[in-house]
Amino acid sequence: MKKNFRGNLVLFSLLFVIASLVFGNNFAKSKSTKKENIHKNQITVYLAGDSTVSDYSSSLAPRAGWGQVLEKYFDDQVVVNNEATPGRSSRSFIDEGRLDSILNHIEKGDYLFIQFGHNDEKIKDPTRYTEPYSTYKRYLKQYIDGARAKQAIPVLLTPVERRYFTEDGVLSDTHGKYPNAMKELGLEEHVPVIDLTEGSNTLFQKLGPEKTKNVFLWLDAGENRNYPNGVKDNTHFQVAGAKKIARLVVDGIEESKLVPLSNHILK
Repeated sequence: MKKNFRGNLVLFSLLFVIASLVFGNNFAKSKSTKKENIHKNQITVYLAGDSTVSDYSSSLAPRAGWGQVLEKYFDDQVVVNNEATPGRSSRSFIDEGRLDSILNHIEKGDYLFIQFGHNDEKIKDPTRYTEPYSTYKRYLKQYIDGARAKQAIPVLLTPVERRYFTEDGVLSDTHGKYPNAMKELGLEEHVPVIDLTEGSNTLFQKLGPEKTKNVFLWLDAGENRNYPNGVKDNTHFQVAGAKKIARLVVDGIEESKLVPLSNHILK
């Protein structure tokens, strides 16, 4: 009787161990497959741009680019990879190898959002300056061609407006021919264009000179320890403003019907 009991106990233990190994491996494979499927279904949005798009460290808070907050408007199937860098133009971004770095990682079905103009306008700096209807368009086309070669989707974004009002409270046009040149290129290359220049112009004009100070990096002396002497910046945003511009980008994604990206916008 004892021998039978011991024999059954040993047999039961062996079966338990085998079952644990089999089901454990299947469970691990299931989890692994699930992770791979989630990664496979994710869309990465790469951002190429200047300081109005860039991420900033906490030491510069509340300064923020719209790319820094864009991911918050999407579900967890969208990842924003912000490669925008302060001070860059469509030309210098390429010359420094930053576009190549993006193209080495971008995959089929990903997006490349391209916003330049602020620094392309710097005519006294030959390392950054581009002429709107010639070199500017030629450099932008390199982003388009590079993305398409990797079966990714290029999207052009006209440069967001600066905060310059006339004495009569009318917002000044600070980007000249660059937005129209970009829109012209979009038509020629059949690339979606999100008109941030027009969208931000409308927003800032509606808010007016005083309320736009809450959009841009305007702080009084002593208001923030990162800017003890205060700051009056009419180009860069604080977090609240970055969110407003990111919202314009998201609206543009919906208006342009950028499927499947638009399917993942949080309502």
